[in-house]
Amino acid sequence: MTEFLASLAAFLAAHAIPPHPRVRPRLIAAFGRRTYLAAYSLLSLVLLVWLISAASRAPYVMLWEPAAWQAHLALTFMPLAAWLLIAGLSEPTPLSVSLMAPPDPADDWRPGPAASVVRHPVLAGFLLWALLHLVANGHLVALILFGTFAALSLGGIALLDLRARRRLGPDLWRRLASRTSRVPFVALVSGRARPAFGRRDLAILALTLALFAWFLLQGHLWLIGRDPLARF
Repeated sequence: MTEFLASLAAFLAAHAIPPHPRVRPRLIAAFGRRTYLAAYSLLSLVLLVWLISAASRAPYVMLWEPAAWQAHLALTFMPLAAWLLIAGLSEPTPLSVSLMAPPDPADDWRPGPAASVVRHPVLAGFLLWALLHLVANGHLVALILFGTFAALSLGGIALLDLRARRRLGPDLWRRLASRTSRVPFVALVSGRARPAFGRRDLAILALTLALFAWFLLQGHLWLIGRDPLARF
């Protein structure tokens, strides 16, 4: 349990200190925005792997007995969570987090496929991942781990909206935000979002499915020590 709590503290610190308004601009000025985001994403990934690995070695305290439908639910919707994360990092957006340089707000920005589904696809992907794993597991460490991730994702969504509104100004933010939605699929269903789906987006989708298949068949067991197909 000690290693798990230490890894959780390190993960929380990494998501509190570098993005802080007094720290982030200095890091971007020193290294550049793309380098900062790439390094920050790599650090987050490394800490995430450590955190989940430590969680798998922590004492098991059962809270409820997971049912078969919970595993089926996670398996069904995890590809969507993975696509939101990968596609979201690959799409330029003035409203949310991305590895791509943000477009000029003065341009007529059109959200990509992931941003058309939800305004903050990266955080929405993490939120969906956390909720699915929270449901599919029934022990104390999972409740702490995935409950923390879900809370961080929800708080991050609100914080990103606040920062983008402050940076862009209320009028421009409102105009750009109207082309997507905080609640998934609302902008698509209402017709406010009409994304173009090109070859690059198909390549990202194919990459997501390939990575998910590898993680499902080998990566999950190799990195985390548990076979997600063991219940089937």
